Amino acid sequence: MAAKPDAGVAAAPAPAAQGAVPGADALPADHPAIPPNTVLAPPGRSRFVHFRVGGRNVKSMYVDGKVVWIGTSGGVIRYDAEADSYEMFDNQTPGILSNGIFHVSKLGDKVLLGTYGGGLSVFDPAASTWRNYNIPDGLADQFVYDVLKASDGDVWIATWSGVNRVRGGRLDDPAAWETFTVENTGGGLPNPWVYALDEGRDGEMWFATEYGLARYKDGQWTHWQHEDGLGASYDVVKKSIQFTSDPGRASAHHAQQKAEQGLQNINVAYNPNYIISLVVDDDGIVWCGTWGGGLARFDGHTWRNYTTADGLPSNHIFMLYKDPLGRVWAGTSKGLARLNADGKGFSVFTMADGLFADNVFSMAQAADGSMWVGSFGGVARIDQW
Repeated sequence: MAAKPDAGVAAAPAPAAQGAVPGADALPADHPAIPPNTVLAPPGRSRFVHFRVGGRNVKSMYVDGKVVWIGTSGGVIRYDAEADSYEMFDNQTPGILSNGIFHVSKLGDKVLLGTYGGGLSVFDPAASTWRNYNIPDGLADQFVYDVLKASDGDVWIATWSGVNRVRGGRLDDPAAWETFTVENTGGGLPNPWVYALDEGRDGEMWFATEYGLARYKDGQWTHWQHEDGLGASYDVVKKSIQFTSDPGRASAHHAQQKAEQGLQNINVAYNPNYIISLVVDDDGIVWCGTWGGGLARFDGHTWRNYTTADGLPSNHIFMLYKDPLGRVWAGTSKGLARLNADGKGFSVFTMADGLFADNVFSMAQAADGSMWVGSFGGVARIDQW
């Protein structure tokens, strides 16, 4: 990747690393015409380095010691931050079936990839081998958005055809696989398209779907939707919606979802039931990132919706992340926002503070405290804000 560690705070470009990812030297179309790795922020404001990945979205990242796994729309990159070297895995690599990487994490000593159309890919670093799990193995769908090992050892998998639970994380045991759908939960799971999941403080599981928030607790399913308080109303956010790429114009599926809510005549990017991202904080509060309805906070009883009027840079929340200090971060279409400690506003970071681009899709924190933030075309490592 075209970067060197410690670009500092000077406004001079750093030399490109050897062995750059093909196409990485080309600036993405939405990035300003600056030399590679130029520091944008004034001295004393932030320290950062940019890592270019070409025309790829960085959808997920996982930091494992000195290694950063970067999941992109063109494969996954294993970057050794200490040696400043990388290895690229894509569908030209034996064992990977799809270049679209939505999720990266670890299960024991194995690396898990949730892919776009290629199922769940598992990498064994010790043997340098890949193993794929797909529909014949028990996977609900070949599109995998999120994976989590719960505190009881079960592994949960979010797909476009419902949710899998794998008892004890025994991926190679067909009897351990279970699938939850809209049908077999009696509508408790309100939609088959599940984009994110997290575990609550009491062991319950929460799911972000395209038709609301779902909870699985003590064998029972419950869900909440816009009519229950999820997402700000259109009248509240309509003046701030400048992001007009409405999925309903390109997809019959998305159009149907909007029509079912009476939103068929709203031809902008707004669907408050469409939860793209989700995280549960240390107090057990559930945070939902919506498509145009802002950031929704749910304590199990009451909803509170945060919008641009509360300091968010955008009402389209692509990513939610809880850092090791328990702080909640929101990646939006117009920058990165961190909820203030008093819960009354946000600290906002943009390209002026070191982001590679203002559309933020992923985030991870290293042991040294540095933040890795993924956007279209590259990653920013922020050493200090």
